[in-house]
Amino acid sequence: MENIDNKNLNIAGKLSLAFINHPLTLIFGVFILILGYISLVFMPREENPQIKVSGGAVIVALPGATPSEIQKVIIEPLEKKIKEIKGVEHIYSFAKDSVGIVQAQYYIGEDKEESNLKLYDQVMRNMDLMPKGAMPPIIKTMDIDTDIPIATIAFYSMKKDGKDLISQTQLYKEVNKITRQINKIDNVALVDLKGEKKEQYNILIDPNKISAYNLSLAQVMKQVQSLSLKIPDIQGNTKDKSLVVFGIKEAIENTKDIENIIVSYNNNVAIYLKDIAKVQRSFDIQNNKEAFLYKKNEAGNYEEINQLTMSVSKLKGSNSVSINEKIFEYMDSQKENLIKKDIAFLITRDDGYTANEAVNSLVQNLLISIVIIAILLIFTLGFKEAMIVSLAVPMILSLTLFCGFLLNETINRITLFALLVSLGMLVDAAIIVIENIHRHRKENKDIDITIVSINATNEIGNATNIATLAIIMTFMPMFFVGGMMGQFMHPLPVFVSISLVMSLFIAYAFTPYLIKKIYKAKK
Repeated sequence: MENIDNKNLNIAGKLSLAFINHPLTLIFGVFILILGYISLVFMPREENPQIKVSGGAVIVALPGATPSEIQKVIIEPLEKKIKEIKGVEHIYSFAKDSVGIVQAQYYIGEDKEESNLKLYDQVMRNMDLMPKGAMPPIIKTMDIDTDIPIATIAFYSMKKDGKDLISQTQLYKEVNKITRQINKIDNVALVDLKGEKKEQYNILIDPNKISAYNLSLAQVMKQVQSLSLKIPDIQGNTKDKSLVVFGIKEAIENTKDIENIIVSYNNNVAIYLKDIAKVQRSFDIQNNKEAFLYKKNEAGNYEEINQLTMSVSKLKGSNSVSINEKIFEYMDSQKENLIKKDIAFLITRDDGYTANEAVNSLVQNLLISIVIIAILLIFTLGFKEAMIVSLAVPMILSLTLFCGFLLNETINRITLFALLVSLGMLVDAAIIVIENIHRHRKENKDIDITIVSINATNEIGNATNIATLAIIMTFMPMFFVGGMMGQFMHPLPVFVSISLVMSLFIAYAFTPYLIKKIYKAKK
């Protein structure tokens, strides 16, 4: 008569002993599936893992200093001290007239807040190295992980008879109002505009005319700049203690004011700017950045349209699906208002949709895989035994997702890849347990199925643990991969390792319990 030797039970035997007769085992199994569903619903989804690259810039102004002086008295001392900070990988410097900029890039994976504090502390502790007359340093932190957009929307002007109904500057003004509202949405980190055209006065000088008047571009520029400067209000106290404020009206208000600027005199005759140039109120023509949208017209040809792209990025660890839903819900509410202003828009990127589709596709593929595994196992283990292994897969994935949720991981394409990679290995432990129970059952038909299941599970426990540990160890080096690739591939070793450990737990705890239920039912 075979009995259970409690003293010689390993982790596999102890788990099977604890769960095989426990009245709450079935409830616990259902609870695990519910946990997996909750994790799948509430776990943040994104298309790609969000890589965190942080840095900081120190800006120091020294009025009147040349770039060479800035390099010697500001850049070099700052570089020397910033290099002493642990966690700084690269330093980039710029020396300009009256200002020096030193940028520090931290190692990928360094804590952003801690590194920023170190940079601030190092600069403040070495203020005595700053030259006399230098302005207080400005320390600006940078966070590159918020620059990757999860949604982009292209805005463009409606057309009538082939012409835009509104100008590019008007388009920028209206879209800029929308950016402020979208920036208020929870977990939106940055809203940026590409291809914007800001309003400005453009002076188009005729080179032949300035040559005829014997003028130079420098003379014209000096005269224009003299009127474009802002003149501050003058305040003073009189003898009777009253305050007098002198206000000067802005010299430039429209194109006529610019056209009537006197550039020079020729034989006591004033030369106005309108005599040598054409002045227009338009967009910033010096901005060479443009964005185009290619759209099919009624003739079937692609039409090039000037557009303004708004890109939205999110905070790290937040759900791109829910954020994009709020963004596009707001855009739908503004659609009629924009049409009245002759503005149309088109969604050109939606990472929330692609991430959601990827997760839904994974669930479908997993279900198909489970069915395929079940069909293959029916011919080797039997129908009911194959159902046990097939049931183990969603339980393992449920626990894996729940652990990832607790570790603040997100569901992205690398997470899905990790689950698919480990799918074939998840059923190994359950199959080994079932086969060994079958073997013991055939050899000891008169022994109680409970005792057979526990002893059979205990027998293969150590060997299965070592085999699974060996597989996990092959993924361990990926935890030590540095740089951008290490952060991008980080979910792969995390989820593979968790899923393999959970496969052991499910195989040891639930497989003997379900086998017992099957044999009881057969009997």
